[in-house]
Amino acid sequence: MDAVNRIGIKRRERQRLLVGLCFISPWLIGFLLFQLLPIISSFYYSLTEYNLFEAPQWAGASNYAELITDGKVWQSLYNTLFMAVFGLFPHLAFALGIAMLLNKDVKGKSLYRTIYFLPTLVPTVAATLLWMWLLNAQYGLINELLGMLGLPQPVWLLEPQWTKPALILMGFWGTGTASIMYLAALQDVPRMYYEAAEIDGANAWQKFRHITLPAISPMTLFQVIMGVIGALQMFTQGYVFADGNGQAIGGPENSLLFYAVYLYQTAFSFLRMGFASAMAWVLFVIVFLLTFLVFKTSARWVYYGGER
Repeated sequence: MDAVNRIGIKRRERQRLLVGLCFISPWLIGFLLFQLLPIISSFYYSLTEYNLFEAPQWAGASNYAELITDGKVWQSLYNTLFMAVFGLFPHLAFALGIAMLLNKDVKGKSLYRTIYFLPTLVPTVAATLLWMWLLNAQYGLINELLGMLGLPQPVWLLEPQWTKPALILMGFWGTGTASIMYLAALQDVPRMYYEAAEIDGANAWQKFRHITLPAISPMTLFQVIMGVIGALQMFTQGYVFADGNGQAIGGPENSLLFYAVYLYQTAFSFLRMGFASAMAWVLFVIVFLLTFLVFKTSARWVYYGGER
């Protein structure tokens, strides 16, 4: 009797498994065909010479060896890491400051939150074109304001030393998502912590340093990881900045030649799919290593439930 019951249970478990697989089969098929297969194919192509029109020719590790000697690869890596370091952290600090302002109990705060979030709904290409107008050296609003203040008026889009700062400046306009996420984290900080600190005589900076920052550190970890991944894949802004000024891909002196832009140029302008695939795998390794490094160091500055 027990054996019969066990057989019946196993049969029902198999049926439930089959039903579950049927429900998730569209996702599984999509993952296998449109994600896993391209990933495996790209690794194979990275070991070949392939131009889309002829059969791939085995090349071994020659594409990876060429990466080391390609000056544009190093230039694009420098540009990308520059944006990841000098763009990400100022943007996160700005987003946190805005979130703290939006967290104040003032009349109409919902309206302020909505207004500040609205720019993030603008498509990236449209936002970039708008900022190209704002940063125009001749009639742009930014230089008009700088001139009124008696400050230098850079040629933002044409001088190599100003193109990346222009992108960083533009990035402050699109920090609405990060601010809203920080706002959610701030509203999760127990009020009693601040009340206890006030009783002990803590000032505003001490409360921010010893209560707010540790309490929202898990959100900061998430923002840093996603920000690093996003910065290392920067493409649209640099491409549109260069193309909108009638310049070659990469902008003045390749100051806007980000890694993803050079990968795109290599694949679809030069038709070197094998070399582009090798670049993609190198980018994957860089993202993995940087993400691992952030996770490894997070034990020193991320707190969960009051514990490190």
